Formats: sequence, structure tokens, C-alpha cells
Amino acid sequence: MDSRYYQDYQSVVVPTVPVERTLPTVEPTAQIAPPPAQLPPPPPPVQIAPPPPVAPAAPVPPPVVVPAPRPIAPSDTTPPPPASLNDPVWVVPSTQPVTPQPVTVPPTSPPTVVQPPPGRSPTSDVGLQVLAVQIVGVEPSTQQFGLDIIQTKPGGVTDKTQLQNDIATLENSGFFTNVTVSTRTTPQGISVTFAANPVILQALQLSNARGLGISTANMIFKDQFGKPITPAGLNQAVKDINDWYAQNGFTLARVLSLQPTPQGIVVVDVAEGTIADVQLRFVNREGSAVDANGKPIPFRSQEAFVRRQIKLQPGQPFQVQTAREDIARLQALGIFDQTNVTFEGDARNTIVVYNLQERPPRDLRFGGGFNDTLGLFGTVSVQDNNFGGLGQRLGGTVLIGTKDIQFDGRFVSPYRDTEPNVPGYSANVFRNQGLSNVFTDEVRLPNNDRVRERRLGVGVGLEQPLGGGWNGNWGLNYANVSTRDSAGQIFATDRLGNPLTLSGTGTDDLFSFTFTALRDFRNNPVNPSDGSLLRFNTEQFFPIGRGSVLGTKLQGNYTQFIPVKLITAAHKTPPNPAESQPETVAFNVQAGTWVGDLPPYNAFVLGGPFSVRGWDTGAIATSRSYIEASAEYRFPIYRFIGGAAFVDFASDLGSSDDVPGQPGVVRGKPGTGLGFGFGLRFNSPLGILRGDLGVSNQGDVRFQFGFGQRF
Repeated sequence: MDSRYYQDYQSVVVPTVPVERTLPTVEPTAQIAPPPAQLPPPPPPVQIAPPPPVAPAAPVPPPVVVPAPRPIAPSDTTPPPPASLNDPVWVVPSTQPVTPQPVTVPPTSPPTVVQPPPGRSPTSDVGLQVLAVQIVGVEPSTQQFGLDIIQTKPGGVTDKTQLQNDIATLENSGFFTNVTVSTRTTPQGISVTFAANPVILQALQLSNARGLGISTANMIFKDQFGKPITPAGLNQAVKDINDWYAQNGFTLARVLSLQPTPQGIVVVDVAEGTIADVQLRFVNREGSAVDANGKPIPFRSQEAFVRRQIKLQPGQPFQVQTAREDIARLQALGIFDQTNVTFEGDARNTIVVYNLQERPPRDLRFGGGFNDTLGLFGTVSVQDNNFGGLGQRLGGTVLIGTKDIQFDGRFVSPYRDTEPNVPGYSANVFRNQGLSNVFTDEVRLPNNDRVRERRLGVGVGLEQPLGGGWNGNWGLNYANVSTRDSAGQIFATDRLGNPLTLSGTGTDDLFSFTFTALRDFRNNPVNPSDGSLLRFNTEQFFPIGRGSVLGTKLQGNYTQFIPVKLITAAHKTPPNPAESQPETVAFNVQAGTWVGDLPPYNAFVLGGPFSVRGWDTGAIATSRSYIEASAEYRFPIYRFIGGAAFVDFASDLGSSDDVPGQPGVVRGKPGTGLGFGFGLRFNSPLGILRGDLGVSNQGDVRFQFGFGQRF
């Protein structure tokens, strides 16, 4: 072959090998769902697309070089035009190509070059009928690829110019080198044989691959280095790269093209779902961003505050795990009923949209009634769970009765790991009175009235991370505790002469320091279906004031949630996740003890709707130490209605007789109890409403009502 001709065709830019792949849909457990018709349908099997045909040269030498698409120079600052998921992208080969190693093709039977009859020479530009075409020197799949991309076909015609262009097409495809052509002519036509060496894979060049990395790409291609580049090998590499992206959380990433060059370099061009923008979209319960009048849904949350909770940022490749963490963090704020993620754009410029449905920020309630403690009373309660649009909680309740006035006010600014230098803090002030859970109905005052506990106090707290997923809470507290009858008169003992307070006067002063270590890995703090919660807390009392209490309270609590799909379809997403009841198996184990002074009204109470169901509150034991264990199977019934099957157990570990006055022992409480049953759960504007029908191991049946899950 003419060397000048060969050198001319070295300037042809090799076209891309387009590869199609659908962006994977994010698992519903992460609540990441692309909108309908947003992503393309599943692609056909990957095919190596041939380069564009080489245009016939003019009949006058030298032959015409096929114009290449304008390469994107590294210094070009003009961004390329937007590409769809299926648009090929031209890639500039390496400026320092690897020199291909010479390859020796095993000798084959030498083609017999038959001189054509006068006037029918293939060296002329007169078209000759083609009888057969073959390519030798490369493996079969590469042969077939070459036959598909050249212009010379059996049954057609060819000439010198077309054969020259076919040589250039083969060499510029990146699969063939040192191509020569020979012909065999007969009176019926011409048989054409192309002889070639394969291009040996020498190196890789990555384009737009931030997450993949050259070391990972080399591992994927490790079995192909030093071997001929083949369409089958490139197709396998496409599959392996896409699988790696999927396994490592690059949900939107895919291979755009694999481009072999005559120098033995394969240029790997990928789209990794690079985030072009992160948007917030506030929606209503129907998921719409506008109301019936076409106006944007109003929201109260400060956008800057919400954005600080999101770690996905423009310029990063999209990773589903980061999106899941963002959703969990937004849910933990307690100000959204629904959060999910959708996508807009394409795999090269992806717009990530966080769809947020706010909870009603304020709750105002009025009520009233009559009881022995307050007499005729009225109540007003206000709660703001998104105070100032910053996820802070401010609320209080006031009860005004004919016998007494009670109140409870609280402010909480939780700690956010997105603002590590800002600690969480809280403040609480309260005055309340009610029937004692320790001195239950069997305990009577000398005037035969039941015992009431009145508490008046304040507390302040601070929250800060401890590292390793743990959060720490510190608090200083003061409470004045007194035991009274319904008229408010203070009593120091019950009618059996047992002390009701540690001081013996009916009034104790409690000064304490509290510390709690908490590790919360739940996917939802209100109604979790996955994850765990581990808590340790201690309260140290100081001998100041009446009672001179010097003691330590210790408790530990562990809960595990395991999602299951026993009755629901796998990966089924409810119409409105905010209304759904998850299917999960939940386990809880907790224990506690007192060291030192124990005021009797602060003893552990076993039994009741938040202990062992099927028993009355405190009916199992009033103890210094305890252990409890519970298991629940929670399942959906219909949208906002769920069910639960449960079993509970508790024991006082033989410590009831160590409580001053022995209120449990004197009343004959068993110290150990078991309960089981079924219940219903309702998602309501007031939170989760819980009704449980429990059966005790003594055969008693009780229906018990409460707010929130048992644990």
C-alpha cells in the first residue's frame, strides 16, 4: 500500500461507540423515585457502532481524507451542546498515544492475484462486480465487524477508490492495522480479500470519569491488555463498568462510549449522573407543587435551613446512599410528612429535586372537663414544631381549674450534624399534679383519699455529638415534689404509716444532673421500620434541700427494627408514604436500677400500656431494679391503618422490697408479669393513635389506649 496514502488517513478521528443504558430507578425504601416517562426505556443489547463510511475520493489523486468531527480541544472553554442519554460524544484521543506493538499474523494461504483482462483492471476507477469479500488475520467477530463497516459488498460493485477508502475505514475503526487488499478476478467479477493485523490493547484513557478511577478501569480490562481489541471484549467491558457503577451506588451512571484508536488506546467515556443543580420543591398531599389556582404551595421552612441538611451538591456524581442519608436527615427534622427525590435532565447533567410535604407547623387545641384534682377546668395547648422555620419546637399547655392551676412549657432547638458547631439546647418549666403511678388505688391516705403527686420545677439541657454516631445530652434540673390529697393538703405517710417521701415531711427537693448517650439509626423517628436505637442515661441527685437525696439512677434501652415483606409486595411504594404503616418486626430490651437514696415516688413502675400490656399501670411491681423485653410484628392494613401483634415481659429482679415503704410488697404485687395481644395503629393529625387489646398471664383482658408506638 502507498505509504503516503496510509499517512494521510492517520488524521481521521475515530467515532464513538455509542452505548445505551437506562438510569436505574431508586429503591422505594429510600423514597427516591423518578417521575413517569422521565427516563428512557431499557436499551437493546450493546452494539459496537461502526465508524461513518469514508466518502469516495475525487478521481484525481491524492485521495480525499474523510473530514473528522471537530474535536473538543482541552483548551476549549466553550461547553459542548447538551447531550441526551443516547447522543454519542466525540472524544479527543490522548495527545501522547501509545505506539502499537507490531503484530505478526500467522501466515495463511497467499491470495492469488490474477491479472484481469484488459479494460477490467481493479487498479482503475471502473466499477467491477463483487463476487465475494473476506477479511483475514483477525478473529471471527472482528472480521464480521469489518465486513459490516466497509462499502465493498458481495453483489455490488467496487473500484480502486472504494477499496482504498475501505482500507482507511478498517484502520480508523481501531480494530485493524496494517491492512492490505488483494483481488481475484474472473470473467464474472472480482473477489476481494483484506488482510490485517489486530490492534493490541495498550492503555486506557478515561473521559468524565470521577467516580470510576483509572485503577478500577484497569482492573475491569485486566484480561484484555496485550490482546487484540475486539467488539465482544468491549461489549463485555461496557457491562462490567455499568455493573460496577450500580454496585457502588452510582445509580445514574452509565457508559456512553468505548472508542478504540489505531494506537491501541481505548477511550472510555462515561456519564456519572453529574448533578447540575439541587432543587427544593414544596408539595401538597397530592404531590403537586401548585394549588388549585396554579399558585406555588406556601411553605414555612427557611430554604437555607433545609438546604443545610442536604449533602448532595452540584458538580458531584449522584450516589443513592447519599440521597438516602439526606432523606433520613430531613425526616428526622420532624417537620415533613413526606420526602422523596426525583430527577430531571439526563445522565450528564442531572437535576436532583427534593420533594417536601410540610406538616402543619402549629397545633392549637382547647378542652375542658372535671376531675378530683382540678375540679371543673379548661385547657389550652399550643405547639409549634417548626418555630421560626428552623425546625425548633416551642409549646405549652395550661390547665385552669377551680381547685388548681397547672402548666407545662418547653422550648427545644435540636442539634443538627449539618451544623456541628451549634449545640442543641432546651428549656422546660412545669407545675403539674396527678394521681401517683407508684401509690396506686390500693394506697390510701389517712383521710381515705388517693395520693397525688405535685411537681414544680425547671430544667435546662444541652445536646452535642460524642463521635461514632453517638449524641450526648446534659441537663440540670430542679423539682419540688410533694404528696397531697385532692384538696391540695400535704401528707407525709399513707394510712398504714408508710412514708411517701424521703424527707418524711411529705415534700422533697430534688437537684440532679442528667446525662444521656444516644445512638439513633432509625429510618424514621416517629414510625420507624428499619434501624436501631440505643440509649444509656444516668441521673445523679445531690443532697440539697428537703430530703437530702444522694442517689444515682441508671438505665439502658435498646430497640431493633427489621423490615419484612410477609404480606406486602416487595418494593411496593404506598400512594402516600406519610399515611402508610410499615411492615416490620421490632424488639426492645431495657433495664434499670437505683444506687443510693431512692425516693419512693421515683421507683420503677412495671405494668401498663407503656410497659407490659394486659396489666394495669404498676400492677406487676414497684421496684428498685427491673428488666423488660418486648417484641412486635407491625403490619399495614389500609393506608393510614396498621396492626400489631405483641408480647411483653417484665421482672423486678426481686428488688421490690428495697423500696422505702415497700409499696409493691405491701400490696402483694407479683414482681413478674407477661402480656400478649393485638392492636391497631392510626396515623392521625395528632400523631399515631394506639389501641391494644392485651391478655395478662393471670388471664385478665384489658384494652389500653395511648399515643405513639409502645417503643
